[in-house]
Amino acid sequence: MAKLPEILKKTIVAQSRFFTVEALHLRFSNGVERHYERMRPSTRGSVMIVPMLDADTVLMIREYGAGLEDYTLALPKGALDDDETVQQGANRELQEETGYGANQLTPVKAMSLSPGYMGSRIQVVLAEDLYSSRLDGDEPEAIEVVPMKLSALDEWIWSEEVSEGRSIAALYMVRDILRARAGVETDEA
Repeated sequence: MAKLPEILKKTIVAQSRFFTVEALHLRFSNGVERHYERMRPSTRGSVMIVPMLDADTVLMIREYGAGLEDYTLALPKGALDDDETVQQGANRELQEETGYGANQLTPVKAMSLSPGYMGSRIQVVLAEDLYSSRLDGDEPEAIEVVPMKLSALDEWIWSEEVSEGRSIAALYMVRDILRARAGVETDEA
């Protein structure tokens, strides 16, 4: 494994309530120096939930994505509060965004997005044994909950409305986990 670059200087360039932008001056093990910028989250962490209503039905949400200036279908997600565990935050976000809570919450994988310039990670959590429960969230409008058949993932994943890479990766990971549990062969080679 390569030796980590030395951080020679770190400067905050900009800050908002969601992000801090830092400029980094780095020296690599071969002596080459470079300047990078990165975004760091202002929150402690975040979760993305794969809620399974039954063995084949995943609950997606349709909500406005300001970055794309459009509505998208994705998995429920959100920032952890300071005093929450991953499971507590996942269950809270699930109740706020879908109207369901989960009796079983299983961390799947922590994922990054654009690690070359973003320092955030999101913990994917599989939510099973759902029950009806709604909490008020911070969403500006009602979120539409859209049940999708996981068995048809290979078809509906190509929809224009499903474009978030983290959701797509999480859906395929959970599909493989559930297939393995059921004893279904996941290697199609």
